[in-house]
Amino acid sequence: MQKVTAILLGAGDRGAQAYAPYALNYPHELQIVAVAEPNAERRAAFTSAHQIAPQNAVENWEQLLAQPKLADIAIICTQDQMHYHPTLQALELGYHVLLEKPMSPSPEECVEMELMAKKHNRLLTICHVLRYTAFWTAMKRVITEGKIGQIVNIQLNENVGNMHMAHSFVRGNWNNSDKSSPMILAKSCHDMDILSYIMGEPCQRISSFGSLMHFKEENAPTGAPARCLDGCPAEASCQYYAPKYYLGAGRRWARKFTTDTSNEGIVEALRTTPYGKCVYRSDNNVVDHQVVNMEFASGATAMFSMCGFTRDNTRILQIMGTKGDLRGNMEENEFTIHDFVTNEKTTVRVHASEEGHNGGDAGIVRSFLSEVRTYNGGESSSSAAVSVRSHLMSFAAEESRLNGGKPIAIEEFYNRLLSV
Repeated sequence: MQKVTAILLGAGDRGAQAYAPYALNYPHELQIVAVAEPNAERRAAFTSAHQIAPQNAVENWEQLLAQPKLADIAIICTQDQMHYHPTLQALELGYHVLLEKPMSPSPEECVEMELMAKKHNRLLTICHVLRYTAFWTAMKRVITEGKIGQIVNIQLNENVGNMHMAHSFVRGNWNNSDKSSPMILAKSCHDMDILSYIMGEPCQRISSFGSLMHFKEENAPTGAPARCLDGCPAEASCQYYAPKYYLGAGRRWARKFTTDTSNEGIVEALRTTPYGKCVYRSDNNVVDHQVVNMEFASGATAMFSMCGFTRDNTRILQIMGTKGDLRGNMEENEFTIHDFVTNEKTTVRVHASEEGHNGGDAGIVRSFLSEVRTYNGGESSSSAAVSVRSHLMSFAAEESRLNGGKPIAIEEFYNRLLSV
């Protein structure tokens, strides 16, 4: 098997912990030969783990992409608003690109990246990792086999989990759409993509409602300071009290904002990073709940609901077809099929991989490497051409939400972008 070489732009949580471990676990398949990461501590740790030559461990992506092509592929895991320029430059240099989702917070940039990949005849694959999990793969197979007939309606709930909501979208990197992306894009472009994948046909119209309802200053407990450690009177009653969470059940989340995960290290990080802020006194502006209604080419409909006020962090869905229905829970890694003709009930239990995203993180890397080795033109299953369409669903949903739920025609929306 031909070994593929890679450069990594961004050695944060997704770059270093989700995709790069594939090179350590399967060194005969993938070798990372260069890294760009502004955080010196992370850069040093990554360089050591992957035995990268010191001259190939640099502070910013511009330094790597100013050089002649160093490898076969570029894995780009910078922040959302930093995807566009390195992606275009990497494609121009001849790299195949594996790009973390979302592609960009700008729909115009998404379309331009798609066109640039076609122009340079390079793969641009977006990390929609759910497609590569056993749960969604098995479900797609059942639907393709016609077990429930033609899909009429899908109801998909994304239960973000209240502490995940507070960590990532109130205190964390994706809390403000001006700095990252709207919630429907940052968190739920996965869901728009998986709905497109399951339906297997274009979404034609979309509408949406949602708001930031709870995580606002007017809902702060009386006397609550800017930071939890500054003497909060609601310490005992607030589920979002940072020390209680990050020194307890959420300790594994602490590694996302500090490399020192001792009690002292976590406490110090809570004094100095946004993760120690009161959730009601942050600079967040993304929604904490949103619903999206969709109509597809066949006339089938779908309803998606994202909510940050749930106990479990999972996706629950019901798919209703002309011959049966299907109900599943991603966290439980099983779904049930009800046959309308025989009244039989069949439960499908899939193997839950211990790797990230139930095996989706490793799955997309494995698939991408295979496509790179055999590439002779064409698109991958989560290529830019495919992903732009599901991204446009997210962008259109946000435009609808900001305009009082006004229905948006996807094709008109796309043509408008092409004319810009």
